[in-house]
Amino acid sequence: MLNIHLRATVSRGLQPLGRRLADAGITPNAITVVGTVGAVAAAVVCFPRGWFFAGTLLIWAFVMLDIVDGAVARAGGKGSPFGGVLDSTCDRVADAAVFGAVGWYYAMHGQRWMLLAALLCLVLGSLTSYIRSRAEAAGMNATVGIAERAERLIIVLVGTGLTGLPGYHVPYVLAIALWGLVGASTITVCQRLATVWQQSRAASAGS
Repeated sequence: MLNIHLRATVSRGLQPLGRRLADAGITPNAITVVGTVGAVAAAVVCFPRGWFFAGTLLIWAFVMLDIVDGAVARAGGKGSPFGGVLDSTCDRVADAAVFGAVGWYYAMHGQRWMLLAALLCLVLGSLTSYIRSRAEAAGMNATVGIAERAERLIIVLVGTGLTGLPGYHVPYVLAIALWGLVGASTITVCQRLATVWQQSRAASAGS
């Protein structure tokens, strides 16, 4: 939902920065790779050690580069099919690192239900993106859903950030975030499958 409603506003706001970076010779693909490597490193290093607050800040900073790479591509006219595939692939890698690292932490502390929640978030998030890509490949649209990537990252990072907030540990917030995401992601998968089914039926009826 945030992707739909805020994309145009954010794109306009980032135009000056995108132009400066493009003029400096920085490519969108380089920004994508740096952001992904940074987010993965921050998640793998910080979360298994319980450094949730520091990890959250670092991951958030690197994830923001995912917005900047699009602005640079538009400003420099360097958008390409490969760039789109690279961006989507790196998104999946970063998401897997975040949820995988959270799951790793709970696995080391013997909290099986929290490990399960993190793994379900990882799988359902990937499935949400997969349905959209398969639908678009078939000439349909599946951008609906209450838990797209932006929502998933915001929710999990709010959970990790509040869990590790120095001096103000908020109990159960990460459990609420993860299990809430499991529910929201399940709904999103069902919404996307239903949308594709409706479009498929309409196409068959019109042929």
